[in-house]
Amino acid sequence: MDITQNNYGIDLGQYRSATGLTPGNDRLGRFNSLDMTPRATIGSVIAASGTGPKAVQDDAIYLARVLDFPLQLTAYKEVSSIAKWIGVTPNFREVIDYFKAPAKETPAGFRLGFVVKSDGLVQVDLIRDISYDKNGQKRPTDFLFSADSANPYEVAPIKDLLGNLTCNPGIIYDLFINNPKANIGGQFKTRDEVMLEIGKVLGPGCDISVELNNPFDSDIQKLLDEAAKFSEMLSPYRVVIKVPHTGSVNAGNVNELLSGDKKFHRRYDQGPTADLLRGHQLAVLMREHGYRVNFTLMFEPYQTAMALQAKPYFINSFIRHRESQTALIKRCLAQYSVTNDPAFLADLRTVLIDKDYLSAEEKDFDLFQVKKMGERILEYRQADGPGRCDGLDGIRHNLRMLKATNLPDTRLIVCSMEGDYNYPDIDRLLTDPEFADVLDRLVITAQPDYLAKFTSCNQVVSYQRRFMNAANGAK
Repeated sequence: MDITQNNYGIDLGQYRSATGLTPGNDRLGRFNSLDMTPRATIGSVIAASGTGPKAVQDDAIYLARVLDFPLQLTAYKEVSSIAKWIGVTPNFREVIDYFKAPAKETPAGFRLGFVVKSDGLVQVDLIRDISYDKNGQKRPTDFLFSADSANPYEVAPIKDLLGNLTCNPGIIYDLFINNPKANIGGQFKTRDEVMLEIGKVLGPGCDISVELNNPFDSDIQKLLDEAAKFSEMLSPYRVVIKVPHTGSVNAGNVNELLSGDKKFHRRYDQGPTADLLRGHQLAVLMREHGYRVNFTLMFEPYQTAMALQAKPYFINSFIRHRESQTALIKRCLAQYSVTNDPAFLADLRTVLIDKDYLSAEEKDFDLFQVKKMGERILEYRQADGPGRCDGLDGIRHNLRMLKATNLPDTRLIVCSMEGDYNYPDIDRLLTDPEFADVLDRLVITAQPDYLAKFTSCNQVVSYQRRFMNAANGAK
């Protein structure tokens, strides 16, 4: 039978084209009888007549959770042809027991898979994948949301909408523990207390990216012990270790950033190869020890290709500073172009030192070279034309880069947002046809209060005024 035809001779492909609808459940969730697509479940593989594969008795309680889950026809045929017995993997049992999933459910953050063993045993597995909600159902959108927060109070209202939460020392200490307005009553004293509480607030479907306190520590075992502690607190299923790019900073000069004027006395791209690649080596180390890695502090698109060689789980595109710094550079060059006054190039040199493009030792850097550096930056960021630069060139580059990788599980986190434009610009990018095939690799993260701003608009207030007055009997 041609499965594109139903028993009334209607071509389902033409029906889809003509109506814009896919036969199946309609918009009200009612079954549409035009859908003739063959359906199967895991349970249907186990033939009631006894001629098909048998359920492994010891796995029956666990297997019962997924017997009614839908199964693609190709998978149904393959499993039916191979299986003599059907059970679950030890990992399946472990996931269910750890997260204490309700009866007949599997937890969010996992998709179903199959493992073929010897002697005709096929085991159902649960594979970590934050694209999935509970019971192996895809989330509402291919792209996901994340939150930048270590504040359990502000995470709680958004927790069910997240696929990831990301913490770094600044978020944990500056924005929460040492902030009396956030850490109400000083209840939380240590990072471990905060992370344990975050783990309780967030459900199983949300990854938790947490950063090493000191990536410059020479004691590798100490770093591994720190990662192991996070894994124990948050579970190996949810924990992601944040590893930062380190640039030319190392254990010997990091104190320059912590004392005096806190200026760095070496250009960001100058230093031993080992220093510039330390973050990459840490990412490789963590991955080799079984951890998923969030490779962070990616501000320029050219950082991406080498970062991908470490096989990270997350890469990043930072927006806020890219947009604001680009605007500063553009303004200084525009003022010089109009006036020919070298004072504006001197201002640009100050900007470049203040933002660490130049080192603290380069206060007398040649102004002609300053001009060329500024122009190169604008050209690379495609910001040398008229109009506002949206700062999303790095995101576009990285999404294109992901199309060319052999890392299907690697995702891009878009982070560091502020102001009235950043999120709406990203929202517009989500509709760009060029990136339709990689939206499932995109995670949007910001502080919960920033994301919350864009859940509303002026007309919400206008209509609530009308509705509530009507409900209260106003004339």
